[in-house]
Amino acid sequence: MTTSHQKRSSGNLSEEALSIGRALLVCAAFTAVAIPLAISTTLSTPGSLPATTDAAATPVARFAEFGAEKPSTEAQYLANWIADTRDNANVDFVIVDKKFARVFVFDADARLRSSAPVLLGSARGDDSVPGIGTRPIPDVRPEERTTPAGRFIAERGRNTLGEDVVWVDYEAAVSMHRVRTVNPKERRLERLASPTVTDNRISYGCINVPVGFYDTYIRPIFANHRAVVYVMPEIKSLQQVFGAYDVAAKHGVSIPKPSTLQLWGNK
Repeated sequence: MTTSHQKRSSGNLSEEALSIGRALLVCAAFTAVAIPLAISTTLSTPGSLPATTDAAATPVARFAEFGAEKPSTEAQYLANWIADTRDNANVDFVIVDKKFARVFVFDADARLRSSAPVLLGSARGDDSVPGIGTRPIPDVRPEERTTPAGRFIAERGRNTLGEDVVWVDYEAAVSMHRVRTVNPKERRLERLASPTVTDNRISYGCINVPVGFYDTYIRPIFANHRAVVYVMPEIKSLQQVFGAYDVAAKHGVSIPKPSTLQLWGNK
């Protein structure tokens, strides 16, 4: 496991690393071995993605474009910061708003492609328990089933059933995948469809998204390279987790009014 992680963090996955199975997929309703895929990337490891110097040099404020979408104030705050700093390194990116159980997919210029409801870890919290990625599912206590907050360099992978997933936090075995309905008692499809967010906390920590949304918006982003997934905190602040700032205040301007144009995904 140590050897596999060292080779993975270098950005080039060897054939030896690919042959070593992941311990356990904590978020699944079944035991699975997750296999990262060798894909081209120009992104660095999580936590070390630099902002583009061009953005830092220009005094012009850059804001995210949500179209007709009405995000939470914090989601808009974070998206604007990403747009202004180009923290996404000029690639498509994903924001997961845990408080409102929603995922947003943006293009490289911080224009919203589409959004959808998500299911998240049943326990409230912004950190994963150390070593949880190697523990069997029955050993994960209810209070440990958190979806960690942070900025992650995510990549695609597969489980033993051949299903493709997107690794968000590889070491904690937290991924983003199509909603799983293996346990009818959990009513995951009904939870996704409900108008409230109080019933969207059901997983062991993974991010469940609607099948159609995953196939149309999530999977294509990670088909050939890694991309950034920002998981917003629910206890900590955006400043604590990302170092985000108020773009409008920094530049002394007002946030542009929402666009009346249709979202790309709704044309």
